Parts: sequence; structure tokens; C-alpha cells
Amino acid sequence: MNKDNRNEIDNDTKLERPPIRLLSLTDPERAAESAAELEHAGVDELYFLYEQESDIERIKEITRTVDIPVCVQISPERFEDVKKVLYAGASSVCLVTDKEEVRKEVLGRFGAEKIGGRQSGCGYGRLILEIPDPSGEQRILDQRVCADSPVPVILQLSDGMEAERTSGHYLKETGADGVILSYREGLRAGAVKQTWREQGLTVHTFASALPFSDFKKNGDGLIPVIVQDYKTCEVLMLAYMNEEAYDRTIETGRMTYYSRSRQELWIKGETSGHYQYVKALHLDCDNDTILAKVEQIGAACHTGNYSCFFQELVKKDYKDENPLMILKQDYDVIAERRRNPKEGSYTNYLFDKGIDKILKKVGEEATEMVIAAKNPDAEELKYEISDFLYHMMVLMVDRGLTWEDITRELVERR
Repeated sequence: MNKDNRNEIDNDTKLERPPIRLLSLTDPERAAESAAELEHAGVDELYFLYEQESDIERIKEITRTVDIPVCVQISPERFEDVKKVLYAGASSVCLVTDKEEVRKEVLGRFGAEKIGGRQSGCGYGRLILEIPDPSGEQRILDQRVCADSPVPVILQLSDGMEAERTSGHYLKETGADGVILSYREGLRAGAVKQTWREQGLTVHTFASALPFSDFKKNGDGLIPVIVQDYKTCEVLMLAYMNEEAYDRTIETGRMTYYSRSRQELWIKGETSGHYQYVKALHLDCDNDTILAKVEQIGAACHTGNYSCFFQELVKKDYKDENPLMILKQDYDVIAERRRNPKEGSYTNYLFDKGIDKILKKVGEEATEMVIAAKNPDAEELKYEISDFLYHMMVLMVDRGLTWEDITRELVERR
């Protein structure tokens, strides 16, 4: 289907235009905080303007805070500048450069899917065009660019354009694949998307695979909802939804329940600020219970406990160590030692001696691990691997890396 005709739906094939991506600039002074606000508002992707070396730390903060992609605009002097940005966690970059050798090296090393730019015909994975004003002449020019481009086109709008009304019409007429809004307009992503939807554009929003009528409710028309932390899988609470609460949850992306005692809807966190943002909703095999995986802000329980299930009634001794959680917990102890040194701590001894001592110990433990692996008995290897992992985590803390950084990189390599 030609891009210049893709706004129309063929009655035979029923091909639809792909969802419009809504990107938003972050607030550079409040990098991580503003990124979280935009993600919760419903932005599909973040756009960060790289201006100086210290911005690398801001990019790390952002990518550790949010789950949505982060595109970084950069004017690189050399290939290493782009490498630092991508290694800091950015999902893609927008190159603003006339250095052909840098452009070729970046595309050759990272591939077009991670690289965007403002010039067509350069092998980029997508074009990002800055729109100074939506005049008729500019609109015709952008229509041609979008129609001729073999890759997605993202428009960066000026602050003067009204997000809902003007941008929607402009996107529809030009056939662009997405838009970059200011931080201020990005915070209104829900309203923007709603208007775009009313204008006939397809957008990324929650959509239930089944209607509420297919659920098995109790006598009051309610369905129980088990709420779980999306990262740790800890069960946080149990609540109920009626159809209106379910629809509101889908519409806003924030968990909304029906209070049986007050006989009214309630948005979790509306008074406390401890909102629950939807990551996934699942229905059980009998269609009578919902499992909600959420990002919990603050505590889930009104008592101040993170989970409502903190009162132990019965417990039998058993081993409940989660291997991944053990590594995270050990890492947290090491990080706490660095923040608050403890007298006599070997961990603090390593931090005090500095990076050379830490690297020396990592090297020694790696060597001992290799030697132990030659032994037919794996018991010694178990101890050496444990020693290596501990010293590796000391190195991670010293260099500012987290387990989330490592696991994200492993996922990227799949």
C-alpha cells in the first residue's frame, strides 16, 4: 500500500494505517521524574536532546526509570559519542550531523533500526522532520516527503501548534507515522490520543481482548481483581471492579475499582498519590478473576505497608529464595554499604581502596573460578562462582551499573 494512500482503508483488504506514535520531549532538569510522568500519561516514546557529556547520566536515569523506548537526538563529533548514548540505555538515536564518516560507522555498527536522522536517502531507519509551522506550503512538502519515504516519518511540532486539533489534522493529511510534542503537551497524551482517535487516527492505547459481558461476575455484577507488582510478582491487594471501573481502567491506564462499602468507583491513589499504573491484565481460565500486573507508586496498603498481605497467620519452614531476588538483594546491600559505610566491612574496604583494587579482586576470582572448573567436583566451583559474583557486584556498584542494566542488555541481544 503506497504511503500517500495509506490513510484510506481498502474495502477488500481492510488494511489499516499503523498506530500513530506519540513521542514527547522530556524536561532536562528533571530527567527521570519527567520521564515517569510522561510514561504514566500515555506517551509511546521519549525524545531527549543530548547537549553535553553530563547528559549521559540523565539518559541512564531515564532508561532505568521507564519501560518505554527512549530516542536521543545527538550531534556527534565521532562514533564514540553515539556509542556512549546507546550503551547508556537509549533505544535509538536521531543523528544531526553532516559528518559522512561518522554516519556510515554508526549505521554499520548499530544498524538502521536504531538510527534516525533528518535527511532522506542516508540509510536511516526513520526520518525525523522539524515543522516550524503548519502552513499550506509546508503541508504539501511534508505530504511529499511522507509519501516518498520508505521508512517511518516522525514530525517534531513547534510549541505553537495545538496538540489535539492541529497535530491530528496534520498527521492525517501528511500521512506521517508519529509526532514529537513538547514536555507540556506530552503530559496531556491521553487527551491528545482521544482527539486523534475521534479524528479517525489509530493510536496505541489499551484495548480489552474480551468485553466485560464475557466475564463471570458475582451477584452484584462485580469481578475480583488480584493485584501484583509487575517486576517482583509480589501480591499487593485484592479489590473488585464493575463494568464502569473496568472501562475506566482500560481508558486511563490507572487501576480503578468499585468500593463495595461506599458503593462508588475509586481510583487507587487518588487521595494518597499511590497510584497503580497498568502493565498487563489477565483473565483466569473460568473468566471470573482478573490478575492485574501494575507499577505501584508508594504503598498499596492503607496502613503504609507495601502489600496488604503482611499479617502472617501460619508458616512452615521452607526455602523461598528466588535466585534473581537474591542477587538483587545482595546488590542492594552492597550499594547501601557504599552510601552508609560500616566499620570493619570488607565491602567498604574495597570501595576505599578504589577501582584498581576492585578490578584486581575480580580478576583473581575469575582465575580461581576457571581453575576450580577443571576439578571433577563442582563443590569448589560453586564457592568460586559465588565469590566472583560478589566482587562483580561491587564492581557494578562502583561503576554505577544495576542488574536492570544487565538484564536489559541481555534482552536486547535475544
